[in-house]
Amino acid sequence: MRSRSPRCSRCSMASTKGLRLPPSGQRPDSWLRWSRRSQSAYESSSSEPRALSTTTPKRYSMNRNSGTIVFDLDGVVYLGSSAIAGAASTISELTARGWQLLYATNNSTKTPESVAGVLRDRVGVNADPGSIVTSGMAAASYLAENQLESAYVIGSPQLKNTVRAEGIEVVDSEGPDAVVVGFEKSVANDKIERAARSVGQGAVFVATNTDFTFPTPRGEVPGTGVIVAAVSEASGRECVTCGKPGRPMYELINQRVRTDRVIMVGDRPETDIAFAQASGWESVLTLTGVTASPADVPGQFAPDRVVASIADLHGIMALDPR
Repeated sequence: MRSRSPRCSRCSMASTKGLRLPPSGQRPDSWLRWSRRSQSAYESSSSEPRALSTTTPKRYSMNRNSGTIVFDLDGVVYLGSSAIAGAASTISELTARGWQLLYATNNSTKTPESVAGVLRDRVGVNADPGSIVTSGMAAASYLAENQLESAYVIGSPQLKNTVRAEGIEVVDSEGPDAVVVGFEKSVANDKIERAARSVGQGAVFVATNTDFTFPTPRGEVPGTGVIVAAVSEASGRECVTCGKPGRPMYELINQRVRTDRVIMVGDRPETDIAFAQASGWESVLTLTGVTASPADVPGQFAPDRVVASIADLHGIMALDPR
């Protein structure tokens, strides 16, 4: 069995070497650690969410030509089984104009191939699976990088296969090197008990993401963060977050980026916008997912721009990078 000492402890996201970070006073807490306590800290902050201007801050010019756009998926490109209006035409035009498009999802139940199928069938967009990064991939990559050979996994069969693809043994026995928590719709209490016991005994506690909810046509429903919180409370330990806004997800995306300029488009401030801030990217918040109004955005996660939907990207940036 290999060492269980991960490169980053508790909920820290790993070394910042080589990462384009903003000044320390502007870095979101979610880059350094993410748990129920840190979420409560920003929710109970005395600073009121500030109204977001429709003008672009001076430090960015959204009409500067060039770049890569990283799209979140649920609540941005599609919602449930339906495409967001205008998603197909916007993505098609951006592609035709030469923009590099990447997709980053905290949904650990899907593989890049299955996401590409969803984009094709629901949205009418052809995406190369190589342009898609999932939180499951980020978690598996983290395990491999830290030489963790076995893992107890709460999550979908797809997540377990993603972990196995990195050479990690998925086990049900006692004493795994790591515990990985992803989304599982009907997770049994004995799984949470086993995960907490293993974490308490020294297994590295890894979360694909810590989103407490995710958007559906019926409204927000409980997400992976609920399961993570249960394991955390039962074990007294905090997790390493691998999906957005964690460093492992950044590393996988950065391997694919071909330009200096990167724009993150997402619907969740504390995940997508925090991720952009920590990565030194521009950010655009859409109002088609978990965020209904700019007034709902905590001030420390204020994006560079807010749009009603992905279709409105036409109006705020030049589409020709040449």
